[in-house]
Amino acid sequence: MPTSPTARPTTPATVWPARGRHVGPDAEGVLRRTLRQLKDSQVIDDFLEVPDAGGDLPERVFEARWRVPDEVTVRARLSLGPDLGGGREWTLLAEAEQPWDPAWPSPVTRFWPEYGDWDHDAATGLSLSRINTLPEDDKDARRLLRDSGHHGGWCVHVVVHEAMTTDQHGRLPLARWLPPGLRHRVVEHRAAPHQLRMVNWALREFGLEVPRGGAVVLPGTPAPSGYDSEDFAVRTVFLDGSEPADLVAAVTRFAALPRPLPDGADDALTALREDWHLLTLEEELVQQRKLVAMYSEALESMTKSRDLYREAAERAHEALAAYRESAEAAPAGQQPSGTTRTTSPFQQLTRTLERLKDSAKGLRPAGTAQGNEDTDTRSADSER
Repeated sequence: MPTSPTARPTTPATVWPARGRHVGPDAEGVLRRTLRQLKDSQVIDDFLEVPDAGGDLPERVFEARWRVPDEVTVRARLSLGPDLGGGREWTLLAEAEQPWDPAWPSPVTRFWPEYGDWDHDAATGLSLSRINTLPEDDKDARRLLRDSGHHGGWCVHVVVHEAMTTDQHGRLPLARWLPPGLRHRVVEHRAAPHQLRMVNWALREFGLEVPRGGAVVLPGTPAPSGYDSEDFAVRTVFLDGSEPADLVAAVTRFAALPRPLPDGADDALTALREDWHLLTLEEELVQQRKLVAMYSEALESMTKSRDLYREAAERAHEALAAYRESAEAAPAGQQPSGTTRTTSPFQQLTRTLERLKDSAKGLRPAGTAQGNEDTDTRSADSER
């Protein structure tokens, strides 16, 4: 089973992550129209397209807020990347006020229409809601399965083997039976009857094997804690149009396991929590109060610093005045030997400067010190 060389934080129970790719034109227009329609129909409470003040952001950001049953508020942030060829990648993170319930609606349906060009896995380009038939070429199929096994952080990849060629009833996708919260996060790979040996050969590096006529849930990299291939392999999947209850249960159990945050999800989660713009009036009031408290603390700190500088300046002036008075009161002649001499502020200042000079000599590089000694030697020889 593949392991991760570095531990990543676990996805919080309140967070729903997804990543995909929009392969059609005008992705921003589709988002704007869908969000407007959903707000007008009161499916979502509000939305916002975050303005790009500098005009140099590489992505467009959309925020939305809605409520699920029991008046639980969900906040979601979708970032739409630039078109680098092959479509525009989108990243969606939603966070609820309570642990996520798979029965809640998929956050994808709060930004995108039910069907459209957005429905593609970002890593593999495969559909997130339809059946993905494995390529006929063995090399391409093996490469696709290995890539799916290593890029399972954002999506759950499931491999289903057809024991025999199916009819129209057997071509119904798994997504239609999944809980709403798991739709758009599952990629279904469908292997033809003659591809079983090739599939199991490709999955050997993950320690997996697909039963004939069955299915298996890929662990992804790194595998979630508690993953056991035996627990997520289904012996038989009836492709006759009936609900594949065992497979749905396996996918649901897998999705409930504590899973590491996918690559890049930590930055997206930080942006969702700390760079949120779609505020209610109450949230704006709380934010303004926090700003007032922060500015008050900063002002108090600046005032204390100013007082300390003022106190230091006053002491410096006092020392300078004492030095001047001592210099003016000092006798012109030398005091007799054997008498006690009081150290003047000027002498204290001189001694301090001498100590600083000695310290500087100690910190001087060896080459410089040697060069000075050579110079002193040459000067002494020339005087002789």
